[in-house]
Amino acid sequence: MKVFYSIILIVFFFKASAQEWAPIFNGQDFSNWEHVGDGSFEIENGMLKSKSGMGLLFYTPKKLGNVQIRILYKGANKNNAGVFIRIPEVPREAWAPVNTGYEVQIDDREDSYHSTGVLYSFTKAKANPGKPNVWNEMLITLNGKQTTVHVNGVLVTDFMEGDVVPEKKLDYEPNRGPRPDFGYIGLQNHGENDVIYFKEVSLKAL
Repeated sequence: MKVFYSIILIVFFFKASAQEWAPIFNGQDFSNWEHVGDGSFEIENGMLKSKSGMGLLFYTPKKLGNVQIRILYKGANKNNAGVFIRIPEVPREAWAPVNTGYEVQIDDREDSYHSTGVLYSFTKAKANPGKPNVWNEMLITLNGKQTTVHVNGVLVTDFMEGDVVPEKKLDYEPNRGPRPDFGYIGLQNHGENDVIYFKEVSLKAL
């Protein structure tokens, strides 16, 4: 009987551990991250700070899928950045991820197809819960072919691969087409006046 209860406790322990958030940015250096494109990120008081652009800081160890990604971010000036997901190949420059992955947008000034929490120009925001100049929580869930995005606990995007999307209208909007179930993720630095802080990037397996 003692052995039985020991096994139950071990299973419970590992199940609980698997459900914990695991930070992938350590607040000290760029271990497991690499930057491509223009501009850069710098580390300020344990946080990532975007500087100029357009560029991408991507997580190098592996492709991610069937996972939740938690981002804590704050705009310091203009709110224009993004979280890239489902990038099929290791990025070598900043524009390939735009056209082959999805950008979960951060910009509280734009219309409902280009605003915070949407898959940029693919989906229409169900709500606009993002707030400028304060810390916001973005929760991205990659579950097979489904992508959901919550901002500050409010559902903004619920997209299934194959859903009908608007046609590409602007030359800087991403090319249409399917994205993979597993891909690289990254943070976008957008432009000279776009300053965004990220103080947490964490993962939890589904």
